[in-house]
Amino acid sequence: MAQTKAPERIALGSGRVYYQEFTGDISTLDVETICVPANELGHVKNGASIEYTPEYYEAVSDLGLVKKQIMTTEEAILTLGLITWNANTLQVLADTGRVTEDSSKKTRTIKIGGIANAKNKRYVFVFHHIDNIDGDLWIVIVGQNQSGFTLQFSPDEETILEPEIKCLPQDDDGTLIQLIEKDETIVAG
Repeated sequence: MAQTKAPERIALGSGRVYYQEFTGDISTLDVETICVPANELGHVKNGASIEYTPEYYEAVSDLGLVKKQIMTTEEAILTLGLITWNANTLQVLADTGRVTEDSSKKTRTIKIGGIANAKNKRYVFVFHHIDNIDGDLWIVIVGQNQSGFTLQFSPDEETILEPEIKCLPQDDDGTLIQLIEKDETIVAG
């Protein structure tokens, strides 16, 4: 079946980031059911970026007359800034995080650290770029924050968390990133 020519788009602006624990089956993923307020990781500040980096090995003859290249590894990382966060957010970003709540004191406490406390959880993260003109985009990854985080409290700036979510394969094909775009020009074939 021939594909329709996709319209060119200009992505302007930021978006929202959502998450849920990864169950191991991405085939039933519906971004609309993940992208609800209860699953929002926090409000984004300074945008988000997804970086895909392949590495190649190149075999070259001594005289440079023949070459062969093969891809040896690939990596993808979602980086974002979160201006709103709480202990529950930190629990997603720190694999050793454990949250408890005390209803009598009205407190929420997170304890972070202790390798024995690692949960080895993976999450589905969805970055939703809202675009009322060209159509929305959703970037879907499975991964974990592997960069840690810094809580810097400055007298003249907000504290922004800047996790780097390292993408893990989300299916048996080794998919690292799904980019889903809304395109009203697609017709049934």
